[in-house]
Amino acid sequence: MNELIEAGKLHCANCATPLEGEFCHHCGQSMHSVLKPVHHMLEDGMDMFLHVDGRILHTVPPLLTRPGFLTMEYFSGRRQRYVAPFRLMFVLCLLAFFAVHLAVNAVVNKSLATAVQTDSTASNPFADARTPQEVQAALAKQIGGLEAARKSAPAVAGAGIDVAENRLREAARKREAELGAPPARPVHLSSKLDGQTFHVGWLPQFMNDRVDVYLHRTKANFKEAFGSEDPDARQLARERLITGVFAVLPQAMVVMVPLFALLLKLFYVFRRRLYMEHLIVALHSHAFLFLALLLATLLGMFAGWLRPHAGWAGRGVDYLQTAILLWMPAYLLMMQKRVYRQGWPMTLLKYWCVGWCYFWLLGGVLLVAAVMGAGH
Repeated sequence: MNELIEAGKLHCANCATPLEGEFCHHCGQSMHSVLKPVHHMLEDGMDMFLHVDGRILHTVPPLLTRPGFLTMEYFSGRRQRYVAPFRLMFVLCLLAFFAVHLAVNAVVNKSLATAVQTDSTASNPFADARTPQEVQAALAKQIGGLEAARKSAPAVAGAGIDVAENRLREAARKREAELGAPPARPVHLSSKLDGQTFHVGWLPQFMNDRVDVYLHRTKANFKEAFGSEDPDARQLARERLITGVFAVLPQAMVVMVPLFALLLKLFYVFRRRLYMEHLIVALHSHAFLFLALLLATLLGMFAGWLRPHAGWAGRGVDYLQTAILLWMPAYLLMMQKRVYRQGWPMTLLKYWCVGWCYFWLLGGVLLVAAVMGAGH
């Protein structure tokens, strides 16, 4: 006898399972058809965007201000209103490094422009020299001024100072040639890799070949960035180095997340927590760090724009940036205390040990990323 079907009962068009809501509980297909007018599709798109935006509004404020809150919510099963941990971490990682890349490029380009403008508008400092010894004395004086400026300038501004130093040395060589001095021997940037190949016996040959290619490309890029006589070639090489390194950093930080979770697993092995729990802690910790780095970078760029117009406002933004940087280690400590629920002495000890191990792991991963990026 055929089975009776309740009248008015909707069934899934994909698997014929009776529906209890807008989605099939057996296969997950929506009961709504995709064949609809365009204005309905636009309404669905806006609903999806607002839904994601609503989750962002529920996620970002507690991530920044409430240590461990999102992790505890995730452990308690309240996950729907928040952005998933990996997606949150990865998006913030991309945004943070994008902002840092823009800030570094802005500082480097400004320093290069200042060096070029100074070089084009200033008179030749060696024009009054009558002997090669006077040229060398004037050069030493100019280099001393640049070194003093290098100590007070940001680290990323060193590119512009290097350009100015190279131009001074080139002008000194030309003046010495005009005075009849013998030409100086060109500086050769030597390396242990000259005429050699990288080889480690216990590594497979394809890995040795790959590392050898990266090392030789890195050597060539650095040689062109700091030893080329063409200023345009030096600038392009330095931009290539910076772009290559920042292109690899997000992947490097993705590698650091499971390593950090493994550290937490080792230091909290007697807490009998699953590795997945430590991984969620690591994802939320890195998401907070990238969010704080993003805000600090944006505030630094905003302060730099404010200083020429309103110095007092720029100082206020600098104080806010410093507060965010100080909040980063305090946040991680309070998050570790709230999630793992140990006393303060043990929490402080493990916090220091985990941080020390993470520092060296991060240094190794960043070094590999720098070699891979510089060999771009």
